[in-house]
Amino acid sequence: MERIEAVVNYYSSHNEDGRLRAKHGLVEFLTTVHYVERYLKSGMKILEIGAGTGRYSHYFAQKGYEVDAVELVEHNIEVFRANTEEGERVTITQGDALDLAHIPDESYDITLLLGPMYHLYTEPEQKQALAETIRVTKTGGIVFAAYCNSDMTMLQYCFMRGMIHQSLAQNKIDTKTYKLYSLPEDVFQLYRKEDVDALMQGFPTTRLHYVGTDMLTRMMNECLDAMDDETFAVYMHYTLSICERPDLIGATNHMLDIFRKEYDDE
Repeated sequence: MERIEAVVNYYSSHNEDGRLRAKHGLVEFLTTVHYVERYLKSGMKILEIGAGTGRYSHYFAQKGYEVDAVELVEHNIEVFRANTEEGERVTITQGDALDLAHIPDESYDITLLLGPMYHLYTEPEQKQALAETIRVTKTGGIVFAAYCNSDMTMLQYCFMRGMIHQSLAQNKIDTKTYKLYSLPEDVFQLYRKEDVDALMQGFPTTRLHYVGTDMLTRMMNECLDAMDDETFAVYMHYTLSICERPDLIGATNHMLDIFRKEYDDE
Protein backbone atom coordinates (compact mmCIF):
# COMPACT_ATOMS: atom_id res chain seq x y z
CA MET A 1 0.00 0.00 0.00
CA GLU A 2 1.32 3.45 -0.93
CA ARG A 3 1.81 6.19 1.66
CA ILE A 4 -0.90 8.54 0.38
CA GLU A 5 -3.45 5.75 -0.06
CA ALA A 6 -2.89 4.56 3.51
CA VAL A 7 -3.26 8.08 4.94
CA VAL A 8 -6.41 8.80 2.93
CA ASN A 9 -8.00 5.51 3.98
CA TYR A 10 -7.25 6.12 7.64
CA TYR A 11 -8.43 9.72 7.94
CA SER A 12 -11.50 9.14 5.78
CA SER A 13 -12.85 6.81 8.48
CA HIS A 14 -11.20 8.20 11.64
CA ASN A 15 -12.75 10.99 13.72
CA GLU A 16 -9.61 13.06 14.25
CA ASP A 17 -11.61 16.16 15.07
CA GLY A 18 -13.41 14.32 17.87
CA ARG A 19 -10.18 12.80 19.23
CA LEU A 20 -8.76 16.20 20.14
CA ARG A 21 -11.99 17.30 21.86
CA ALA A 22 -12.31 14.46 24.39
CA LYS A 23 -10.42 15.17 27.64
CA HIS A 24 -7.75 12.57 26.85
CA GLY A 25 -7.18 14.25 23.48
CA LEU A 26 -7.35 17.73 24.96
CA VAL A 27 -4.13 17.08 26.89
CA GLU A 28 -2.12 16.90 23.65
CA PHE A 29 -4.04 19.84 22.18
CA LEU A 30 -3.73 22.12 25.21
CA THR A 31 -0.06 21.30 25.75
CA THR A 32 0.74 22.11 22.13
CA VAL A 33 -1.27 25.34 22.25
CA HIS A 34 0.48 26.32 25.50
CA TYR A 35 3.87 26.18 23.78
CA VAL A 36 2.75 27.85 20.55
CA GLU A 37 1.29 30.75 22.52
CA ARG A 38 4.61 31.30 24.26
CA TYR A 39 6.01 32.48 20.92
CA LEU A 40 3.00 34.10 19.27
CA LYS A 41 2.91 37.87 18.95
CA SER A 42 0.33 40.17 17.44
CA GLY A 43 0.47 40.28 13.65
CA MET A 44 2.33 36.99 13.20
CA LYS A 45 1.35 34.72 10.32
CA ILE A 46 0.88 31.00 10.95
CA LEU A 47 1.17 28.06 8.56
CA GLU A 48 -0.14 24.63 9.51
CA ILE A 49 1.17 21.79 7.33
CA GLY A 50 -0.95 18.66 7.55
CA ALA A 51 -3.76 20.54 9.26
CA GLY A 52 -6.18 17.61 9.45
CA THR A 53 -9.66 18.89 10.25
CA GLY A 54 -8.28 22.22 11.42
CA ARG A 55 -8.46 21.99 15.20
CA TYR A 56 -5.30 24.10 15.62
CA SER A 57 -5.80 26.33 12.59
CA HIS A 58 -9.30 27.34 13.66
CA TYR A 59 -8.23 27.87 17.26
CA PHE A 60 -5.57 30.40 16.28
CA ALA A 61 -7.72 32.01 13.55
CA GLN A 62 -10.45 32.55 16.14
CA LYS A 63 -7.82 34.29 18.27
CA GLY A 64 -7.37 36.79 15.44
CA TYR A 65 -4.27 35.40 13.74
CA GLU A 66 -3.90 34.98 9.98
CA VAL A 67 -3.58 31.24 9.32
CA ASP A 68 -2.90 29.31 6.13
CA ALA A 69 -3.31 25.54 6.15
CA VAL A 70 -2.18 22.72 3.88
CA GLU A 71 -3.87 19.31 4.07
CA LEU A 72 -3.52 16.17 1.96
CA VAL A 73 -6.81 14.37 2.63
CA GLU A 74 -9.95 15.68 0.90
CA HIS A 75 -12.22 14.38 3.68
CA ASN A 76 -10.29 16.41 6.25
CA ILE A 77 -10.50 19.50 4.04
CA GLU A 78 -14.29 19.15 3.87
CA VAL A 79 -14.50 19.00 7.68
CA PHE A 80 -12.04 21.90 7.95
CA ARG A 81 -14.22 24.08 5.74
CA ALA A 82 -17.41 23.05 7.56
CA ASN A 83 -15.81 24.09 10.88
CA THR A 84 -14.75 27.52 9.63
CA GLU A 85 -16.51 30.33 11.47
CA GLU A 86 -17.44 33.70 10.06
CA GLY A 87 -14.63 36.20 10.39
CA GLU A 88 -11.77 33.71 10.57
CA ARG A 89 -8.74 34.74 8.52
CA VAL A 90 -7.94 31.18 7.48
CA THR A 91 -7.30 29.42 4.18
CA ILE A 92 -7.02 25.72 3.33
CA THR A 93 -5.14 24.30 0.33
CA GLN A 94 -4.77 20.68 -0.69
CA GLY A 95 -1.13 19.67 -0.74
CA ASP A 96 1.63 17.36 0.46
CA ALA A 97 4.22 18.24 3.11
CA LEU A 98 6.93 16.97 0.74
CA ASP A 99 6.21 19.68 -1.84
CA LEU A 100 5.24 23.19 -0.75
CA ALA A 101 6.38 24.79 -4.01
CA HIS A 102 3.33 27.07 -4.02
CA ILE A 103 4.63 28.77 -0.85
CA PRO A 104 7.53 31.25 -1.16
CA ASP A 105 10.60 31.09 1.05
CA GLU A 106 10.53 32.91 4.40
CA SER A 107 6.75 33.37 4.48
CA TYR A 108 5.63 32.50 8.03
CA ASP A 109 6.52 33.44 11.59
CA ILE A 110 5.13 30.23 13.11
CA THR A 111 4.94 26.89 11.27
CA LEU A 112 3.11 23.87 12.62
CA LEU A 113 4.10 20.42 11.34
CA LEU A 114 1.86 18.44 13.65
CA GLY A 115 0.89 15.44 11.53
CA PRO A 116 3.01 14.73 8.45
CA MET A 117 5.99 13.20 10.27
CA TYR A 118 3.60 10.50 11.53
CA HIS A 119 3.13 9.24 7.97
CA LEU A 120 6.58 9.42 6.34
CA TYR A 121 8.47 6.13 6.37
CA THR A 122 11.88 6.87 4.85
CA GLU A 123 14.62 9.22 6.00
CA PRO A 124 14.74 11.10 2.65
CA GLU A 125 10.99 11.82 2.90
CA GLN A 126 11.29 12.87 6.53
CA LYS A 127 14.17 15.22 5.77
CA GLN A 128 12.32 16.61 2.74
CA ALA A 129 9.30 17.50 4.87
CA LEU A 130 11.52 19.19 7.44
CA ALA A 131 13.46 21.03 4.73
CA GLU A 132 10.26 22.36 3.15
CA THR A 133 8.91 23.40 6.54
CA ILE A 134 12.10 25.25 7.41
CA ARG A 135 12.30 26.85 3.96
CA VAL A 136 8.87 28.51 4.21
CA THR A 137 9.51 29.71 7.79
CA LYS A 138 11.08 33.12 8.31
CA THR A 139 14.58 33.33 9.72
CA GLY A 140 14.02 33.67 13.45
CA GLY A 141 10.63 31.98 13.10
CA ILE A 142 9.55 29.01 15.22
CA VAL A 143 8.69 25.50 14.00
CA PHE A 144 6.66 22.93 15.95
CA ALA A 145 7.18 19.38 14.64
CA ALA A 146 5.27 16.44 16.16
CA TYR A 147 6.28 12.77 16.27
CA CYS A 148 4.78 9.49 17.51
CA ASN A 149 6.78 7.68 20.19
CA SER A 150 7.96 4.12 19.50
CA ASP A 151 8.19 2.92 23.10
CA MET A 152 4.68 3.85 24.21
CA THR A 153 3.35 2.10 21.11
CA MET A 154 5.37 -0.97 22.08
CA LEU A 155 3.75 -0.99 25.51
CA GLN A 156 0.20 -0.26 24.39
CA TYR A 157 -0.07 -2.05 21.06
CA CYS A 158 2.34 -4.95 21.43
CA PHE A 159 1.90 -5.84 25.11
CA MET A 160 -1.40 -4.40 26.32
CA ARG A 161 -3.26 -5.35 23.12
CA GLY A 162 -1.45 -8.66 22.71
CA MET A 163 0.22 -7.99 19.35
CA ILE A 164 3.80 -8.67 20.45
CA HIS A 165 4.21 -12.13 18.87
CA GLN A 166 2.56 -11.09 15.62
CA SER A 167 4.82 -8.02 15.39
CA LEU A 168 7.91 -10.14 16.10
CA ALA A 169 6.88 -12.66 13.41
CA GLN A 170 6.46 -9.79 10.93
CA ASN A 171 9.98 -8.50 11.72
CA LYS A 172 8.59 -5.17 12.86
CA ILE A 173 10.65 -5.11 16.06
CA ASP A 174 14.40 -4.85 16.54
CA THR A 175 14.89 -7.61 19.12
CA LYS A 176 17.98 -5.91 20.62
CA THR A 177 16.63 -2.37 21.04
CA TYR A 178 12.88 -3.08 20.78
CA LYS A 179 12.43 -0.20 18.38
CA LEU A 180 9.38 -0.67 16.14
CA TYR A 181 9.46 -0.48 12.34
CA SER A 182 6.52 0.77 10.29
CA LEU A 183 5.24 0.37 6.74
CA PRO A 184 2.59 2.56 5.06
CA GLU A 185 -0.12 0.00 5.89
CA ASP A 186 0.72 0.53 9.59
CA VAL A 187 -0.24 4.21 9.06
CA PHE A 188 2.03 5.62 11.79
CA GLN A 189 5.81 5.98 11.70
CA LEU A 190 7.39 5.72 15.15
CA TYR A 191 10.40 7.56 16.56
CA ARG A 192 12.69 7.85 19.53
CA LYS A 193 14.38 11.09 20.50
CA GLU A 194 17.66 9.94 18.98
CA ASP A 195 15.87 9.52 15.63
CA VAL A 196 14.62 13.09 15.79
CA ASP A 197 18.07 14.34 16.78
CA ALA A 198 19.59 12.56 13.77
CA LEU A 199 17.00 13.99 11.37
CA MET A 200 17.67 17.54 12.55
CA GLN A 201 21.44 17.38 12.00
CA GLY A 202 22.54 19.80 9.30
CA PHE A 203 19.52 22.08 9.43
CA PRO A 204 20.10 25.72 10.48
CA THR A 205 18.03 25.49 13.64
CA THR A 206 18.28 25.79 17.41
CA ARG A 207 16.12 23.56 19.60
CA LEU A 208 14.08 25.48 22.17
CA HIS A 209 12.04 22.67 23.75
CA TYR A 210 11.48 18.94 23.41
CA VAL A 211 8.08 18.14 24.89
CA GLY A 212 5.93 15.12 25.69
CA THR A 213 2.54 16.48 24.72
CA ASP A 214 0.33 13.81 26.32
CA MET A 215 2.71 11.88 28.60
CA LEU A 216 0.88 8.91 30.22
CA THR A 217 -2.54 10.20 29.23
CA ARG A 218 -3.25 7.46 26.70
CA MET A 219 -2.71 4.84 29.42
CA MET A 220 -5.51 6.41 31.44
CA ASN A 221 -8.08 7.58 28.86
CA GLU A 222 -11.13 6.50 30.84
CA CYS A 223 -9.82 8.10 34.01
CA LEU A 224 -9.18 11.41 32.21
CA ASP A 225 -12.55 11.46 30.47
CA ALA A 226 -14.32 10.88 33.81
CA MET A 227 -12.55 13.76 35.57
CA ASP A 228 -14.51 16.84 36.58
CA ASP A 229 -13.22 20.12 35.21
CA GLU A 230 -11.46 21.13 38.43
CA THR A 231 -9.49 17.87 38.60
CA PHE A 232 -8.68 18.02 34.91
CA ALA A 233 -7.29 21.53 35.36
CA VAL A 234 -4.96 20.22 38.06
CA TYR A 235 -3.94 17.33 35.77
CA MET A 236 -3.10 19.80 32.99
CA HIS A 237 -1.02 21.89 35.40
CA TYR A 238 0.83 18.75 36.46
CA THR A 239 1.40 17.67 32.83
CA LEU A 240 2.84 21.05 31.89
CA SER A 241 5.16 20.88 34.89
CA ILE A 242 6.69 17.54 33.83
CA CYS A 243 6.45 17.45 30.03
CA GLU A 244 10.06 18.54 29.42
CA ARG A 245 11.67 16.44 32.13
CA PRO A 246 14.35 14.20 30.55
CA ASP A 247 13.59 11.37 32.97
CA LEU A 248 9.93 11.30 31.88
CA ILE A 249 9.95 12.37 28.22
CA GLY A 250 9.84 8.77 26.97
CA ALA A 251 6.51 8.23 28.74
CA THR A 252 4.45 9.94 26.07
CA ASN A 253 2.61 8.97 22.90
CA HIS A 254 3.34 12.21 21.10
CA MET A 255 6.51 14.27 21.13
CA LEU A 256 6.88 17.90 20.04
CA ASP A 257 10.20 19.27 18.82
CA ILE A 258 10.22 23.08 18.98
CA PHE A 259 13.02 24.93 17.24
CA ARG A 260 13.98 28.32 15.85
CA LYS A 261 15.17 28.80 12.27
CA GLU A 262 18.58 30.44 12.24
CA TYR A 263 20.40 32.30 9.50
CA ASP A 264 21.99 29.85 7.06
CA ASP A 265 25.35 31.31 5.98
CA GLU A 266 26.10 28.60 3.40
